[in-house]
Amino acid sequence: MAVTIPSIPKGTRDFLPEEMARRNYIFDTIREVYSLYGFMQIETPAMENLSTLMGKYGEEGDKLLFKILNSGDFLSKVPQDELSAASSGKLLRKISEKGLRYDLTVPFARFVVQYRDKLKFPFRRYQIQPVWRADRPQKGRYREFFQCDADMVGSDSLLCEVDFVNILDEVFSRLGIRVDIRINNRKILAGMAEAVGAEDKITDMTTAIDKLDKIGLENVNAELEEKGFSKESIAKLQPILALSGDNTEKMDGLRQVLSASETGTKGLEEMRTLFGLLKNTPLVNNLTLDLTLARGLNYYTGTILEVRALDVQIGSIAGGGRYDNLTGVFGMPGLSGVGISFGADRIYDVLNQLDLYPSDAQSKVRIIFLNLGEKEAAVSMGYLQQLRKAGIACEIYPDAAKFKKQMSYCNDRNVPFVGIVGESELAENVVSVKNMATGEQQKLGIGQITDLLSV
Repeated sequence: MAVTIPSIPKGTRDFLPEEMARRNYIFDTIREVYSLYGFMQIETPAMENLSTLMGKYGEEGDKLLFKILNSGDFLSKVPQDELSAASSGKLLRKISEKGLRYDLTVPFARFVVQYRDKLKFPFRRYQIQPVWRADRPQKGRYREFFQCDADMVGSDSLLCEVDFVNILDEVFSRLGIRVDIRINNRKILAGMAEAVGAEDKITDMTTAIDKLDKIGLENVNAELEEKGFSKESIAKLQPILALSGDNTEKMDGLRQVLSASETGTKGLEEMRTLFGLLKNTPLVNNLTLDLTLARGLNYYTGTILEVRALDVQIGSIAGGGRYDNLTGVFGMPGLSGVGISFGADRIYDVLNQLDLYPSDAQSKVRIIFLNLGEKEAAVSMGYLQQLRKAGIACEIYPDAAKFKKQMSYCNDRNVPFVGIVGESELAENVVSVKNMATGEQQKLGIGQITDLLSV
């Protein structure tokens, strides 16, 4: 009889121990940097009330929410005429009251409002948890994935943005990924739209110019024309898109273009101030003013950030920006904030492609003791406890199997050292320690082993 192999839902993944060690390396790196900048960790439930989630992501976002059926006989309270009408909207409200979180931002907004009397503002929070979207699975896009968010709410200061630019730089420097940190300002984009006489078409404008690198200027102009832009507006946009040089030169070029726009001028002033502040905190990676960067125009109100890997084609691997009304939808308007999110799953793929993991990200176990018999195993257990009290990860092979089998297991586990306690070692009160990389073997006391493995 054939055995049916179980499977998992499309767009989700299992992670084997080696893969989890690599993922934890990413999470630990991000967590350490967040903590270094004073951010405090919170967690929110995997599921939220649908009343919290619905209507916060737009019509398309609502469709991508995973809804949870009410427990028990979820159809029992639904009138027969509503079942017959098959109106999914009305029916949903009767049979489903909860859903899996779509992101960490809306739950955080709910959290801030719910606990506003207990939080000290400005409030620095970070959150590393999975989210779910009923999207079509494809390369680099999953239905279940982790977000690694940090936000600072309750302050308008550009020093917040300085911290986040430095956090992005620090994390990717630690991971060894060369990146380009791209930056723009929502107010600059608004000023650009005003300058070309298309302030009512800012979304269409930014959607088109965002494709400049992919489809070229001629096709961008054609798309703008299709969207109803006049030839005059398109002509006025050309010198803006042609701005080049370093960040200072681009800002100098924008000054005249945005001079008639109060909003655009304010955005440019914010950008100059931010770059000025960042001179005191030199970056390892590039920081590039990108006038085509638009991320979430309906959400962001000031600085916009996006990070791209330089050595792998994969899309953005982190992003964020300034927003002015995070909690307004929950009855607490006017709370400004700024935040970023690392795409842990895409970072994982980048590190795999570039093979950038340190050797200790594969296995935390420093030594495995062989099991050469009941008496030898008992003594080895004592040694193991001493090593563990010293903070050294170790284990013993549980069965007194053949020597070759045990050594093969140690080799497969990729541990740096193997401990052997046989008759001669028992008599001398030592352990034979084999370096698996060099093949060198020496007899050491437990104190010497502790010193060796603590390096």
